[in-house]
Amino acid sequence: MRIAVASQNFRTVTGHAGKSRRFLVFEAERGAPPREVARLDLPKELSIHEFACDGPHPLFAVDAVIAGSAGAGFVRRMAEHGVTAVATAEPDPATAVAGFLDGTLAAAGPHDHAAHDHAAHDHATHSHGADRSGARDQDHEDDCGDCCCGHI
Repeated sequence: MRIAVASQNFRTVTGHAGKSRRFLVFEAERGAPPREVARLDLPKELSIHEFACDGPHPLFAVDAVIAGSAGAGFVRRMAEHGVTAVATAEPDPATAVAGFLDGTLAAAGPHDHAAHDHAAHDHATHSHGADRSGARDQDHEDDCGDCCCGHI
C-alpha cells in the first residue's frame, strides 16, 4: 500500500492537508515496518487547495493520505479519486503509517478555528469563500462550489 504523509519539514506529520505541498511517501504492509520511498515537494498550484482538477495529481496515485488535520473538502476530493484521507494527532510519520495499517492511529482533535491563527493559513483573507459582505469569492471555491477545507 502506498501512503503519503503531509510533512512540511519532512520530519513530522503536519496539518492542513489541503494546503500542504510536502509529503513523505511510504510503501507499507501490515506487520512490516513502513519504508519511505519518495518525497513530494509540490509547487503551490499543486496543493489540493489550489489544484484545479485539470489533470493528474501525484496524491491521486496513493492509497491513503495522512495529515495532522484535513477538512471535509480535502477528504471528499481524495475520496473522489479513490484515496482515503485521515487526520491524526500522531507526530511521527512512520508511526502514523503503521498505526493506520493496524487500526491504532491516534485520531486528530476537531479543527477549531477559534483555537488557532487564521492568518497563518489565509483564512483571514479568503473568508471561507465569502467576503465580509457575504459575497462569494469565486477564486476560493473549488470545482464543486465549496471551499477545499470543507467550509461552504
